[in-house]
Amino acid sequence: MLFKPISQNFSDFVIDRENDRCINCEVCVRQCSYEAHYWDDARQCVSHDHTKCVGCHRCEAFCPTGCLTIKKNPADFRDNALWTPTYMKHVYKQGDTGGILLSGMGSPADKPIYWDNLQLDASQVTNPSIDPLREPMELTTYLGSKPDKVSFEETSDGPKLTTKIGPQLKLNYPLMFSAMSFGSINLNLHKAMAMAATELGIAYNTGEGGLHPDLYKYGNNTIVQVASGRFGVHKDYLNAGSAVEIKIGQGAKPGIGGHLPGEKIDEEVSKTRMCPVGSDAISPAPHHDIYSIEDLLQLIYAIKESTEYKVPVSVKIAAVHNAPAIASGIVRAGADIVVIDGFRGGTGAAPTMIRDNVGIPMELALAAVDNRLRDEGIRNHASLVVAGGIRCSADAIKAIALGADAIYIGTAALVSVGCTLCGRCYTGKCPWGIATNEARLKKRQNPEVAAKRLANLVRAWGHEIQEMLGGMGLNSIESLRGNRDKLRGLGLNETELDILGVKHAGR
Repeated sequence: MLFKPISQNFSDFVIDRENDRCINCEVCVRQCSYEAHYWDDARQCVSHDHTKCVGCHRCEAFCPTGCLTIKKNPADFRDNALWTPTYMKHVYKQGDTGGILLSGMGSPADKPIYWDNLQLDASQVTNPSIDPLREPMELTTYLGSKPDKVSFEETSDGPKLTTKIGPQLKLNYPLMFSAMSFGSINLNLHKAMAMAATELGIAYNTGEGGLHPDLYKYGNNTIVQVASGRFGVHKDYLNAGSAVEIKIGQGAKPGIGGHLPGEKIDEEVSKTRMCPVGSDAISPAPHHDIYSIEDLLQLIYAIKESTEYKVPVSVKIAAVHNAPAIASGIVRAGADIVVIDGFRGGTGAAPTMIRDNVGIPMELALAAVDNRLRDEGIRNHASLVVAGGIRCSADAIKAIALGADAIYIGTAALVSVGCTLCGRCYTGKCPWGIATNEARLKKRQNPEVAAKRLANLVRAWGHEIQEMLGGMGLNSIESLRGNRDKLRGLGLNETELDILGVKHAGR
């Protein structure tokens, strides 16, 4: 009989402490929310437990003498192409617990990343490039249904638009902060996203946890979400934002609902979500009033009635094989925006097997959906927004060339404020003060400082997008949208090139 679970013999990380440099200041003890560091009374010094380390690197970053290094555990299993260490450890853990494996953040699975196989085409002599520092470069984006044609009438003040256009969400950049619910991340981060979005003239998404009363003043830059659990949903909430999003699916866990552990539901989260303190908040897999496109149509128009047709209504789905047909139905049901979330999308908590094995890459789903809507002549009836694994401005601009109107960024936003992707968001012990509601941990995020970093990230991406547009000889983001001739593929097979609608490099 083993004195401890076998899984504890194979930790993912080891803590390397240089004892000659360690001054036993206990900074690491105070910084580690997982108690991997502790004061050893018997030896009268700071010690550590490798098995509790999650690889967040906070102790390493804050060590005043630089005596700590967090390393991957060099101990390994016998080579086996089928039984890799990842699956061995999964089985050990489930043998210990008998439960479902949970993971946070996006999938780390080694599967094709199509952004890395797409190159942007650049202009040369016959189509000169444009210098964005000296010439206007338009990044403004409007999300919402557009008419099939527009009409004007001549007036003494010049032409006047007579065609009625539906409500639009105006963005100064084709970028938004993705849905991350209050509870999965804390109020400090929600404030930071709201403040940054307001400063930038873009939008952030509340996620499915409702809207804290302190954030109603940021309504012009807020997208409120309606998910299957209906947490925090009421008429004032629906009218608080500049758009309403119906969440059907999520890229990190297609086909299943949401789960916020009770450990993360404190009094403030409880009031906002309208659920008991300490109880698990479960969003069921389906909306219990949506079992067909016709049902979805009823909800879309119920929300439009509730908001007096003043804001666009969005529908979010996970990237799956039949996304084009689903998106077509969503647009015909009256949605103004369709959001497609790929399998690399981040999450606070998802079953590991679903996160890593269900869903398809957003790149393929986006191209297929854009093609389908164009073929049916309804592409202008709704805007396309994509999410799930956008790492940089180059990924974003490639997504726009594939057909997206705008991009949601979630994981990148969290990384900009300190996240190290340790993937333990569901524990509520985030050492960087992001995915936690513990008082001593969440104060590690200052809303003003975080807002500045988020705004810096979007501005930096915006500058890079302008530079890339200029390099392609374009002076507006609108000229690139769906312009796949500005993309070339590298190392992709014919089927992949066909789905993406992209030529191979050299053609």
